[in-house]
Amino acid sequence: MATLNYPEITLKKGREAALLRGHPWVFSGAIAAVKGAPDAGDIVVAKDSAGRPLALGFFNPRTDIAFRVLTTNSNIIISPDFWYKRIQSACGLRQKIINSQTNAYRLINAEGDGFPGLIVDVYDSTLVISITTAGMEKQKKHIVDALISQLNPAVIYEQSQGRSRILEGLENNTCFLQGDDKSGPVAIKENGLQFAVDFIGGQKTGFFLDQRINREKIGALSYNAHVLNCFSYTGAFSAYCAAGGAKRVVSLDISKTACGAARGNLQRNGYSSEVHPVVETDVFTYLRNMQENHDLIILDPPAFAKTKRDVAKASRGYKEINLQALKRLVPGGILATFSCSNFIDEDLFSKIILGAARDARVDLRVLNRLEAGPDHPVLPGHPEGRYLKGLLLAVS
Repeated sequence: MATLNYPEITLKKGREAALLRGHPWVFSGAIAAVKGAPDAGDIVVAKDSAGRPLALGFFNPRTDIAFRVLTTNSNIIISPDFWYKRIQSACGLRQKIINSQTNAYRLINAEGDGFPGLIVDVYDSTLVISITTAGMEKQKKHIVDALISQLNPAVIYEQSQGRSRILEGLENNTCFLQGDDKSGPVAIKENGLQFAVDFIGGQKTGFFLDQRINREKIGALSYNAHVLNCFSYTGAFSAYCAAGGAKRVVSLDISKTACGAARGNLQRNGYSSEVHPVVETDVFTYLRNMQENHDLIILDPPAFAKTKRDVAKASRGYKEINLQALKRLVPGGILATFSCSNFIDEDLFSKIILGAARDARVDLRVLNRLEAGPDHPVLPGHPEGRYLKGLLLAVS
């Protein structure tokens, strides 16, 4: 059998249950024995306590998540062709779900596409990749070769940074893997709207592709509305609302660079920043002090909770911004509120919003539960993959 070529980990009795339910991780405390001295990022076969193979995946003895599933078919070899076929499958799915008016989307969404620790975002002919696991780092050449073969991009830029890499024993890495920086920000279109993406200096890979579907929904509710877009970043929600016929959109962000980009994106789509002002400000302070009311308020903050230790403080932050927003919505107004914090689950987020509504003395109706678009697939057994959660709420 091919698995004889791989080191092995054996799970403690009963600890295979999560894998059998479709969860793609095994934590270090569930492992009873390791055979073959695998190093960080090596591929191993996971077996139950009776010695039955369960899955092939990446192993890392340094981290809490010690095993990440690649496939439950433990009789195959993880070869370059394995990765080529997975990327081919991911491309085929995006061809079905991305419309012709959009050339920016997520091609690889980590576990959701069978690539634990890999993100690949497409910006026209530029690919931006982010690697966060030692296993995917060891497979990088095969991944890049397959991407070039499938998509023939002009540019591939690696944007691999952050706490996850440090935990995996990796250094941060940002560099061009193909092409070079000759053109600055790349121009993209999303549902026919035009945006410029700074894939080098911007947040994440430069643009929040996960909000595409939500931008459509919220833009469609903007006709004749006075809109406040908080934590606006480069103004994508603002452009959609202006295109949806909003009378006025006010965009707030603390970053001077982001505010400049937001003004540029509004102008790129034919909207004046005099009619739709962009304000460089601290959103918390602005919300506490503002006097005007709005028909629609968007709250799309950065992740307030990056670790479990941050949850209590983050919860207070989410409550504060939602409370102040609810106080400044007209009767019948709409609040679109989001959290992208992995450690704030949907139940907790809903409780925070209900607490804010109670303190603001308003009633809420849920119009829609919001999440990332279909180019961000998740596994049914992996709730951690659903990091973006949102509520579209009517206020009375």
